[in-house]
Amino acid sequence: MAAYAALVSVMHIIDNLQLHPRPPISLHTKQVESLTQKVTFLQEFLEGYNPHLGYSTEADSLESRIADAAYAAEDVIESHIVDQITNGAEKISSDGLYEALEKVIQDMALIEKEAMGVEHQLHRNSTPSDSQRSSSNALNSSMVGVEDVKLQMMDMLTSNSQDLLIIPIVGMGGTGKTTLARNIYQERLTTEHFDICAWATISQEYSVREIYAEVLGVDHNLSELELGEKLHKHLYGRRYLIVMDDMWSIDAWDRVRNHFPDIKNGSRIVVTTRLSNLAYNLPGSDNLEMGLLSEANSWDLLSKTVFGEEGCPLELEEIGKKIGKSCKGLPLSITVVGGLLAKSEHTREFWEYIEENLNAIVNLEDNERCLKILHLSYKQLPVYLKPCFLYMGIFPEDVVIAAARVVRLWVDEGFLKPVSGKSSEEIGKGYLKDLVQRNLILVHEIGSIGSIKKCKMHDLLRDFCLREAQKERFYTVVGRSPIPNTRRSIVIPSTSMEEASHALHSMPQARSLIWGLKEKPPSLSLRLLRIFESTNSCPYQETMLQLVNLRRVAGISIREESLVSSIHRFWNLETLIIEGDGSKYALPAEVWCMPQIRHIHFKNVHLLDPDTSRVDDADIILRNLLSLKNITNFRCSDDVVKRIPNIKKLGINYTEVDERLHTDNLVCLEKLESLKCRFPTLKRDSLESINFPHSLKKLKLRLWYSPFWQDILEKIGSLPHLEKLKLDSGRFEGRKWETVEGQFRSLKFLEISRSNLVEWTMESSHFPRLEQLVLRRLQNLYEIPLDIAEIPTLGLIYFVFGHTHALYSLKRIVELQDELYGKVDLQVLLRLKGYAFETDAELECRKSPYIRLEYGRR
Repeated sequence: MAAYAALVSVMHIIDNLQLHPRPPISLHTKQVESLTQKVTFLQEFLEGYNPHLGYSTEADSLESRIADAAYAAEDVIESHIVDQITNGAEKISSDGLYEALEKVIQDMALIEKEAMGVEHQLHRNSTPSDSQRSSSNALNSSMVGVEDVKLQMMDMLTSNSQDLLIIPIVGMGGTGKTTLARNIYQERLTTEHFDICAWATISQEYSVREIYAEVLGVDHNLSELELGEKLHKHLYGRRYLIVMDDMWSIDAWDRVRNHFPDIKNGSRIVVTTRLSNLAYNLPGSDNLEMGLLSEANSWDLLSKTVFGEEGCPLELEEIGKKIGKSCKGLPLSITVVGGLLAKSEHTREFWEYIEENLNAIVNLEDNERCLKILHLSYKQLPVYLKPCFLYMGIFPEDVVIAAARVVRLWVDEGFLKPVSGKSSEEIGKGYLKDLVQRNLILVHEIGSIGSIKKCKMHDLLRDFCLREAQKERFYTVVGRSPIPNTRRSIVIPSTSMEEASHALHSMPQARSLIWGLKEKPPSLSLRLLRIFESTNSCPYQETMLQLVNLRRVAGISIREESLVSSIHRFWNLETLIIEGDGSKYALPAEVWCMPQIRHIHFKNVHLLDPDTSRVDDADIILRNLLSLKNITNFRCSDDVVKRIPNIKKLGINYTEVDERLHTDNLVCLEKLESLKCRFPTLKRDSLESINFPHSLKKLKLRLWYSPFWQDILEKIGSLPHLEKLKLDSGRFEGRKWETVEGQFRSLKFLEISRSNLVEWTMESSHFPRLEQLVLRRLQNLYEIPLDIAEIPTLGLIYFVFGHTHALYSLKRIVELQDELYGKVDLQVLLRLKGYAFETDAELECRKSPYIRLEYGRR
């Protein structure tokens, strides 16, 4: 909801002005009080009404007026800020600000009075905790009603036919084509049957280079032809399974088909598509049709989505079956409605309301009916989730999105309402999890310690977001809709520079610009812009220095120092993410006087010390700074530590270590959760000065051939909350590592790379919670400890390019699990270099049903 987001944004601006030690302007105290009161009332008004008990047309019409009033408040305040900074405070009169803001307050007072008249017609939400109801059922992909299709698919994949088979899965949007393909792709029988399994998402706007790169699992810095030849060589001689998801054009198939070798070894290619005529034009076998679910299966899926295995209460079963029937057998509709019901009141009154509304739209065309059902679910979202959900439409179709990026964008846009005791990032992560539990966002990848790492969105849901955003004037995606001046955010995907320029000039008041072109944007005259993000690492634009209102700068590459040296001009900056090597630049000391800053990400940039000679800056504390990445030779002095009390993520590249860098003070960063450090070759006394805070959950260390891993691992092993540990390039004294009881008590993920380790001695009780073990390029490790088989939580071992003899111990580990527990829950992945011949150890591993082999460099 654009109105709610705008109101929260206004409060964010007011709070920043009051908290900033030297704001460019100060508002009149009575105006601040009056504006805050009216914005707070209107927020509570929008939070308060419960749509399913009667949604007022008057309230609906008020939303656009509320949004316009909030935008007007933003324009008045931020225009004055920009004028003060760019023209000088002494040249700008505050009288104009007072008068303009007084008019805004009067307009809001009229809206407030009208809202009071509407409010008494609406029932207040009596169950605010319902939106916090936790449900893991929506996270589980269900194959209800398609068991026969799945069995048919598995038969085709593993049949005796040695020909290369192309297997199309056809069905309308939302029938579960991708869910079926993903479910089969992840089956143990599938991974055991094929030497290589790969997945590529095609979509309507596809790139052949990106398809090749996705199948290879590499960055696409080669030409299309080079990648195609590399792919052919990679697949040749091996039985492979390739899933090509969401194909819209036979042209996509024609352009890649020649690089999929057919040597009569039983390889398979699965294609999911909505287009039956496209499937018929593919060579090979018959189509697999994904139809609609029966009434019985619809209810089964709905019940499992809402209640899991617990079952539906008897008093809701009859109305629940009617709801399932109203979804007309479309799995996407059923799971979205199920996500809504799981997070809402389990009362007959509410369920009857949902059924009545669904019943009114069942006779529409398939896609239109699905969109209407999505709209119903959207209307039931808590008001604070609506802008977060709609915002997901800015991301391209079928793209995989980093969860951290989503959350930071929500924060920087300024529409997350503060919650006492929580950081904005924590609030955003909670909102993302809530949307996942409602089946509105899909989890694409879970991180190594269980958090959401990457997500996606179904294209019908994205289409709904784009439609609703256009209706609410929330943002514009160029090429999708006309561009009226009232829009506040612009998304410019791949398009012509002429169309991009027209969009920029049509929206002078825009606050957000997501730039998808590789070229520089034209001269930026969006003086009030708060968000600039490039998705293609476009070059830095000199006119950006005039955009003093910027809150987020992300994805640009710099080739000159002007942006870095002038960073202090951006009084409101919260996020700075720069692409490319920044080793020749230094962040100025003025950074320490930017209390709004939350994230600074560079590559190998230097950070100057605070300028303690400036008395007025002595008490500046960067309380909001949460992440500081890729800083070279970070000086963790007493003066620095006290200025970053809440930092959670820190990345450092040390090229030297001595007492001037104060590495012993790392232990004083008491809220640090994630630390990445690269060290040069160290002497033992230098290593002894390095200590880590007990708050650490993630630690990645690269020690360039320092022969003292054992010393530092004793310190690391005692960290009580450490869940993820990556060790890279260090050398073990005596080439041995012997773990002891009581260490690594919370460790879930362990990776050791490029070490001289030969002998590793341990017992299963030394890593009581270990879930994943990655051993990468350990050319000297002769045997993996067999006690690993007895760790009850261990689910994955990934062994990459190591000593051949160690493969025998891997095989023995899975055999021991079978002997100990009568089953094998452990998945073992081997990545081999792909020579023309296989060693005896590799052949032995190939015989094991629990070990999967991969080939190639990654």
